[in-house]
Amino acid sequence: MDGCVFWFYIWRMRAVIQRVSEASVTIGGEVKARIGRGYMILLGVETNDSREDAEWLAGKVAQLRVMVDENGMMNKDVPEVGGEMLVVSQFTLHASYKKGNRPSFLKAARPELAIPLYEYFNALLSEKTGKLVQTGEFGADMKVALVNDGPVTIVMDTKVRE
Repeated sequence: MDGCVFWFYIWRMRAVIQRVSEASVTIGGEVKARIGRGYMILLGVETNDSREDAEWLAGKVAQLRVMVDENGMMNKDVPEVGGEMLVVSQFTLHASYKKGNRPSFLKAARPELAIPLYEYFNALLSEKTGKLVQTGEFGADMKVALVNDGPVTIVMDTKVRE
């Protein structure tokens, strides 16, 4: 195999977690979900993602300590401050812009895989935090509004696991 080069894609579940003072999702002019202080999470599922990816990611998000404590330090997680969470499916997190200027979304999982993993992630996050997770609507044209607090934005990737 000397001299051979193998190309492969690393598929991953991705989350963009934003600490917010408030966030909401509106669909067709009606507010579907609204939260106060907590996390607004954009979640992207790729074709080779698994329940293991959802489990790892939900565990990390549930214990993420970027909420401010009484000393002004990012040292608390969402349950410790009575915060809330809003999760919105976001296939565009897997845009490939390698060729040209129009992104490709071929890496994003099709609904038959993405919906169950999205729902599993939300259920795990709720279980791990003891908090009801608000959601958008998978595949809907959503208007997402938020006030990023800090701003604090964290990107997590199940294959990098930094």
